[in-house]
Amino acid sequence: MDIIEGPVTELSFSSGIMEYRKRKNGLCFIKKYSTDRQRKGDSSMEILRCEGVRKVYGLGGSQVTALDGIDLSIEKGEFVAVVGASGSGKSTLLHILGSVDRPTDGKVIVDGMDLSGLNQTQAAIFRRRKVGLVYQFYNLIPTLTVRKNILMPLALDKKKPSQEYFEKVVASLGIADRLEAMPNQLSGGQQQRVAIARSLIYRPALLLADEPTGNLDQKNTREVLDMLKLSHRNLGQTILIITHDENVALEAERILTLEDGRIIGDERRR
Repeated sequence: MDIIEGPVTELSFSSGIMEYRKRKNGLCFIKKYSTDRQRKGDSSMEILRCEGVRKVYGLGGSQVTALDGIDLSIEKGEFVAVVGASGSGKSTLLHILGSVDRPTDGKVIVDGMDLSGLNQTQAAIFRRRKVGLVYQFYNLIPTLTVRKNILMPLALDKKKPSQEYFEKVVASLGIADRLEAMPNQLSGGQQQRVAIARSLIYRPALLLADEPTGNLDQKNTREVLDMLKLSHRNLGQTILIITHDENVALEAERILTLEDGRIIGDERRR
């Protein structure tokens, strides 16, 4: 699959096909290609690549380098944990991988798309459709039912869900009997399950989780980790989780260690 570089004026996805359009001299150039790696018979292809990624905040003498030359490759279907002390660059990396922020230098390529070519609106669309984000705080809409919270990303695009896939997700996460409940009627663990379901509903290329168990007790932490592992195993989901908890990291297949904005360790555990 080709990598799209430079400014993109229109961007769309449908049925495993990514389409982009560039306008020049009044004409619209359109290119389509498959993003469904399974059709090509290779289930281990690269889903994410970083090349020399740097992120610098501030100007002059007040500059702070949050990321300093990150080179990284993650394959489809991997479950990766990123660990490091506070200030090591973990959350900055996640925000850049999720197109929430942009690197100062370098490239980030997710599912064949160079994110540097996207403007703010296109990045938001790409993030909604191709990247699932799960945070420590659940960010559920309090006035909507569990069902409507889960389906919100599709509703924003005026798309109907696959009922079969929806039922598979909610059953896997153990919330099939809570679909008409309101968020304030759920425990913390249940709310995080809803947030995970919402992040999976668009079948994202990449699920990014930032300290997803940070607000949970030991029992709910175990349950949420089991849910993430289940989505990885049953749905083939690629997952990258940010954590400071060694026990959480040990659930992953691969552990990356960050220090001062650099990857200083890359351990494949299985």
